Amino acid sequence: MTQRESKKRVLIIDDSEAIHTDFRRILTPEQRRSRGDIDLLEEALFGPPASRTTGPTEPEFEVDSAFQGQEGLAKIRAAVEAHQPYALVFLDYRMPPGWNGAETLRRLREVAPSLRVVLCSAYSDYSWAELVREFSDLQLLKELRKPFNGQEVRELAVTLTEPAPA
Repeated sequence: MTQRESKKRVLIIDDSEAIHTDFRRILTPEQRRSRGDIDLLEEALFGPPASRTTGPTEPEFEVDSAFQGQEGLAKIRAAVEAHQPYALVFLDYRMPPGWNGAETLRRLREVAPSLRVVLCSAYSDYSWAELVREFSDLQLLKELRKPFNGQEVRELAVTLTEPAPA
């Protein structure tokens, strides 16, 4: 298995560049651990640190971006066709001027019905109860309120990308 194949693929669908940057910082180790002057001095004095590879308790993620629902759907469709599906999508509720999160989710379910999705927003035009009624499977759909904290995002990503129990 190549390094790329071992990473869990996550798609962020949000109209804000800053949100994409936050998700990358949280989910990718090279973004989460920036090397400052102290790190460089420590390495110069004591040599390179032990391997920084993550173990089984710390999965690695490959994060991809889409800035509108239509773009996200196209990426999901291409990933399914290439047999490299995403394990998880973080999807914003509001993405003007295009589809909102609910419309994107409806279309996404036609292409990848078992894809796990976390709906994210500081506010929404739909109540959580309405979304649950329409999409029903709470194993595949979660909600994350903005502003979110990094630990919450990482825990959701780790939990939701684990293989389903047999």
